[in-house]
Amino acid sequence: FSWGMQDQFDNLEKHTQWGIEFVEKYNKFVKERSEIEINYAKQIRNLSKKYQPKKNSREEEESKYTFCRAFFTTLNELNDYAGQHEVIAENLTSQIFIELTRYLQELKAERKTHFHDGRKAQQYIESSWKQLESVSGSQNTEASTLQVNINLFTSVCNVFFSILQARQQAQMRHQMASDSKGDYSSYLQKFNQEQNDHYHTIIPNIFQKLQDMEEKRIERVGACMKTFAEVDRQVLPIVGKCLDGMTTAAESIEPKTDSQQVVESFKSGFEPPSDVEFEDYGQAMKRTVSENSLSNSKESKEKPAGKSKPKLWPFIKNKNKGSGPEDFSHLPPEQRRKKLQGKIDDLNKDIHKEMDQRDALTKMKDVYIKNPQMGDPASVDPRLTEIGLNIEKLQAEVQKFEGWLAEVEERMPSKSDSHRRSGLYETQSSVAVSNNCAQDRESPDGSYTDEQNTETQVKEFDDDDEPLATIGTCKALYPFEGHNEGTIAVAEGELLYVIEEDKGDGWTRVRRNQDEEGYVPTSYIEVNLEPNAKGAMTYI
Repeated sequence: FSWGMQDQFDNLEKHTQWGIEFVEKYNKFVKERSEIEINYAKQIRNLSKKYQPKKNSREEEESKYTFCRAFFTTLNELNDYAGQHEVIAENLTSQIFIELTRYLQELKAERKTHFHDGRKAQQYIESSWKQLESVSGSQNTEASTLQVNINLFTSVCNVFFSILQARQQAQMRHQMASDSKGDYSSYLQKFNQEQNDHYHTIIPNIFQKLQDMEEKRIERVGACMKTFAEVDRQVLPIVGKCLDGMTTAAESIEPKTDSQQVVESFKSGFEPPSDVEFEDYGQAMKRTVSENSLSNSKESKEKPAGKSKPKLWPFIKNKNKGSGPEDFSHLPPEQRRKKLQGKIDDLNKDIHKEMDQRDALTKMKDVYIKNPQMGDPASVDPRLTEIGLNIEKLQAEVQKFEGWLAEVEERMPSKSDSHRRSGLYETQSSVAVSNNCAQDRESPDGSYTDEQNTETQVKEFDDDDEPLATIGTCKALYPFEGHNEGTIAVAEGELLYVIEEDKGDGWTRVRRNQDEEGYVPTSYIEVNLEPNAKGAMTYI
């Protein structure tokens, strides 16, 4: 029975050790899941950051499109989504991993205590059993010795001693055997009590404690598994909101609004040319022009019928390596107007900031005047003077840009006289001109020369066959492709003849040879006009 109990302890030791190892394995699993969540959140954050618009880039330009704003919202929601995975990792670590690590230490200590008590109890009962065996053996020895001595004394007494002496010896041995028997009985009673306590109280109590320990371990693992799921479930509402935000952003995309933004962004303000009028065969072909047509008044030599090409307004990209002239004269009228207006708005914002600072410093100076202990009023004066100069400078800049803006708006067709002809430009009703070649003097953006008068008009159309006279030369600073009608392609460093100077619209008319002429951006060339030709046109 003793060996059977030892086998039970061995089995329990193995099982409880396996239980501890299972908890350690599960705790390691939770830790690795937490690490995955941390790494996933980090990767999601990095992805969101990677696609965020960079500073000093087209962020402002992109933000006006609904699909771009939707994407930026998605990136921000994704960043919040990553944060929820960090919450999962944090809760898995704090609510499971750290708690289980502490519990494992307590579990190991408790298990060690229970098995120590079990071994101690087992050793004690085994020791009592050995002691009982020792007493029992002593009693048997005394009884055997007593019988041998009686027989021996009986025979010896017949020869050497008297019967009386033999009986006395026998009585003494009887007393020793009786005492030994009494000790055995006492030890036997004591052992039976201890054995009863051992198997019915001590060992069952230890087994019960081990059972309770196991049940608590299993219960704890179950609670952790539930927490494992709940940690994920707790963030679902917020994750859902992030996903809802992405959905709402996607649904906010408005294709028509975005396409209209493109219209507004690239609208040039140039007017399309009018239709070519039917003319009798043999007469020079003429065409009426709108006030903002690309056709130029200086083109006094009409092309023969069949060879003439309608002039188109140029959508020309600024290929200047710099940011262009300060007055944005390199841009088409509508884009130039927007740029000038934007510059004026920025300057006004700067003025308001400076004024706010001036007001704040003025109040501070008043406080110093009333309370000299707080500061010297004169210490504020240098900064006030500086702000005053800044405001004057900014106001001067505003006036300058407002002048350019007024000039552009004057040259652009009035909105009351125009109607929408397509999504990319505004048209104006064509006005027929009776004279075959009587076209208004224009540059590609529709600006007019201020020097036009009746005398020069007559001079212009005296001879339809004569080309414009050369009034100077120019050198191309940058290459210009000149894909659009009315323009001419030039190579960097190329020398050309100037036949009409820039009238403030950002275009200069040049000639390569007798048959090749057109407009190039003034900012792309370096012009050298002849002294007697600047400011006036001379024709042969």
